[in-house]
Amino acid sequence: MLAEGAEPAVPTRYEAAAGLWHSVPVDTLFPPVVHGEGAGPGGADRTWTRVAVAPDSGCAHAFDPLLRQALAPVGCLRLLRATYTDATRSHLTTVGLLFTRADPAGMTALRSRFRTEHLDARTDLLPLPYGPKGTPAEGFGAPQRVSWSLAVRADLPVVVWAVSGFADGRSFTTPVPAARATREGEESTVALSGLGHDAAALAARTDRALTKAAGAVHPTEEPPR
Repeated sequence: MLAEGAEPAVPTRYEAAAGLWHSVPVDTLFPPVVHGEGAGPGGADRTWTRVAVAPDSGCAHAFDPLLRQALAPVGCLRLLRATYTDATRSHLTTVGLLFTRADPAGMTALRSRFRTEHLDARTDLLPLPYGPKGTPAEGFGAPQRVSWSLAVRADLPVVVWAVSGFADGRSFTTPVPAARATREGEESTVALSGLGHDAAALAARTDRALTKAAGAVHPTEEPPR
């Protein structure tokens, strides 16, 4: 209860961002169509079309067991996911936003651990695709994962990720992190396919949309550098 004459506390940008999962329209975070100028291999332009949006949910079936364990210290408030296909309809990419229950110290600690231990490059710590029946993404599951990207925000209680694969259902033995698949001069199958570029570009675009939405909550508050 507030003391007489006291002003109610105004949520910080960080605190307010925890509610973005239900206050921001899905088309803002996951637009129906995404254009990626210069986002493909060799600087080619890319376009992705949304084919599925998951109902907001918990995190029980969104990550490999070891990744779920690694993320456990920050908790799971809500999970948002959408799946896209490229213009040729030969690729699929699921993009996700995990809204955590952690305070800034908790997110900073998790970010530091992922960077120090290179957890974002381990093939046993991958997010899972979202491939619901009756959509072009049907059949897009764990065996189809080819590349992925995962970033822990320290200034917001969110983990941003994306995972990509071929749309024809073919399985892939050893996924390659997008950061490696998109290196200049990389000539692996994953790099040449552009699936690493899909994961990296869609994750980055979603991250920017999240940052913009958080800025709209506190437009005068700058994120920490």
